[in-house]
Amino acid sequence: MWFVMYTSLKGFFRDRLAHGLLVSLVFFAAIPSLSNLSMRQVTELSLTLSLSFISMLQLALALFLGGTSLWKDIERRYTFSVLSLPLSRGRYVLGKFCAVALFTFGVAVILGCATWGVVTIAAAGYPPDRPVVWSNVALAIGFDACKYILLSSLAFLLATVSTSFFLPILGTLALYLVGSASQGALDYMNSAEAVKMAPLFKQTVSVLYYLIPNFSAFDLKVNAIYGIPVNAGGAALTMLYGVTYLGATLSLAILCFSRREMK
Repeated sequence: MWFVMYTSLKGFFRDRLAHGLLVSLVFFAAIPSLSNLSMRQVTELSLTLSLSFISMLQLALALFLGGTSLWKDIERRYTFSVLSLPLSRGRYVLGKFCAVALFTFGVAVILGCATWGVVTIAAAGYPPDRPVVWSNVALAIGFDACKYILLSSLAFLLATVSTSFFLPILGTLALYLVGSASQGALDYMNSAEAVKMAPLFKQTVSVLYYLIPNFSAFDLKVNAIYGIPVNAGGAALTMLYGVTYLGATLSLAILCFSRREMK
């Protein structure tokens, strides 16, 4: 498994993903200047831009690394060579996934350091009314990384049953959009405004809410931007929820890949 993870990480660097990451840091260099457009909330705007950009970049990584990492190996027939070694299919899938997860977390750490730099510069020019709570910023970036690692596991699950390049990417994107809106949709279903809605539609929304991961639970950007205290109990439950869902998704992905016929 470790050999597969190491080889996959080397492949990511061969695909010039690290170069793309360095190019993305150019955007961070422009954030202090862009934040000056808001004369009253310079620090808040710099945090908003930084966290939003990190989230967007990690979504792209989850879609393209999670959705194509396994598919490309099968398409190029690398999988046949690797599986001829004394290595189970389950360990192969776990090795590929751990490489994606480690790369995603590493990107989060690097961009988190870039966020600290640009926010410090912005705050030095226009001191904020309230101090930046860096622990909240770190938690927001960490939970964001966990969210996209969980999304990558869904991409792997789709890749184990798909023979198409598009299904893992488009399917994962659809799951992300639904999972991000599921909490708001359920809250609306339980409100007084939704009394006249069809019971079947309400049941469908409820099933989707419990079937698809609730990605909005991992969003702590508001806590980071405005220094709102993070509920420790809620954060712990969210992490437990993510680990449980991740374990179930990877187990199902391994089961599907183990039964897949290689041609």
